[in-house]
Amino acid sequence: MTDFARLRPHQLQEAIAANTPVVLPIGVLEYHGQHLPAGVDLLAVTEVLDRLGDAIITLPPFAYGAASHAVAGPEGTGTLHIDANAILPLAEGLFTALLKAGFRNIHGVIHHQTEGFDQGMPTDLAFRLAGRTAIMRHLEASRGPGWWGDRAMQDYYADQARAADPFSWIRIHPLFPKGAGFPFDHAGKGETALMQALAPETVDMARAQDGEHWYTADAGQATLTLGETGVEIALAHLRDVFGLKS
Repeated sequence: MTDFARLRPHQLQEAIAANTPVVLPIGVLEYHGQHLPAGVDLLAVTEVLDRLGDAIITLPPFAYGAASHAVAGPEGTGTLHIDANAILPLAEGLFTALLKAGFRNIHGVIHHQTEGFDQGMPTDLAFRLAGRTAIMRHLEASRGPGWWGDRAMQDYYADQARAADPFSWIRIHPLFPKGAGFPFDHAGKGETALMQALAPETVDMARAQDGEHWYTADAGQATLTLGETGVEIALAHLRDVFGLKS
């Protein structure tokens, strides 16, 4: 992947002209049992994106999501919970800045709590609302009040069907597509396998059953093969939503 922070102005201008996908990895820091690191949800995203190479530009990742303390308390577990209400203005400010810079192919990718992505959870909802709000404000500022009602917008719905409308400028995606044939869990077989494939140095299987957590009961069934299968599912999904050729 190409790191946004390492690009010079002419390279950024070329990326804008080419409509290259600009991607924000979104994660949380949260307890994932005794055998996995706190950054599982972020690492799953950043490491998969890395496999897309120079087809995308990646923004510095956002790691401080609304983890909650539903899994474990805050003391010594690695869980850092930031309220979604604090995330919202930061996310809106970032998206506003990207739109002002000229980018129109902006994406966020998240893995935390995305099993019910249709309904949403605090972190992804904060970024989704921020994206919509940033677009609405940018359109009104650049096109003026009543922009949508102008006769020039009479093809709006046809454009929307072709994914060419302004609300496609910023989109937030789960790492895995809906109905993916891969186990979705928390520090169980699925996430453990992903870390074995993506960040093996962070996994300590000897500690997989420490703590006697119900959600890590099947972690010992994780395999590198399963993890690589999950990576390929995620890659295919992201290539599709980013509009990249396989």
